[in-house]
Amino acid sequence: VPTDVKIQLINMLSEAGLPVIEVTSFVSPKWVPQMADQVEVLKGIQIFPGISYPVLTPNLKGFQTAVAAGAKEVSIFGAASELFSKKNINCSIDESLHQFQRVMRAAGEANILVRGYVSCVLGCPYEGKVAPAKVAEVAKAMYSMGCYEISLGDTIGVGTPGGMKEMLSAVVKEIPVEALAVHCHDTYGQALANILIALQMGVC
Repeated sequence: VPTDVKIQLINMLSEAGLPVIEVTSFVSPKWVPQMADQVEVLKGIQIFPGISYPVLTPNLKGFQTAVAAGAKEVSIFGAASELFSKKNINCSIDESLHQFQRVMRAAGEANILVRGYVSCVLGCPYEGKVAPAKVAEVAKAMYSMGCYEISLGDTIGVGTPGGMKEMLSAVVKEIPVEALAVHCHDTYGQALANILIALQMGVC
């Protein structure tokens, strides 16, 4: 997608009144060439008052580049699956949490808000079913670092209402429900049903 088209889309979303728009990802262009224009996109968009424009930052280098480009809020993204973590961000879960600690320290010093994502909370393309206890463990670690919110992602859309209820039941034992969000893919037509369960359990 051309850079100017990305900028135009984000500006249109701002005009539509969305309160939060995730702009780009400060991953390595070597691994994700589609994001090589990350700085141009962030600097090129029109900033509307009252709208947040977070960006994804997988590590300290990405965070530093994002802040230099003008980012005021960032998101860190981990996984509840070891294999997905290694395939997606090239490190183990424990290694990713160590990297996130460095980002959190730098964010605290720069007064930057940080949101946390946990991928594969209801299933992994490499490992299959993911234990709710593992999701709760990773989510708790990221929340304890200082993330103001943890977004739980059904990355491949294999979740069911039963699985969502089981997973959230485990997570809310570790994190206040007010600090949770869900990110549901509709791969098998279950997203709305899964979101309804989350809403019924207090996620808003």
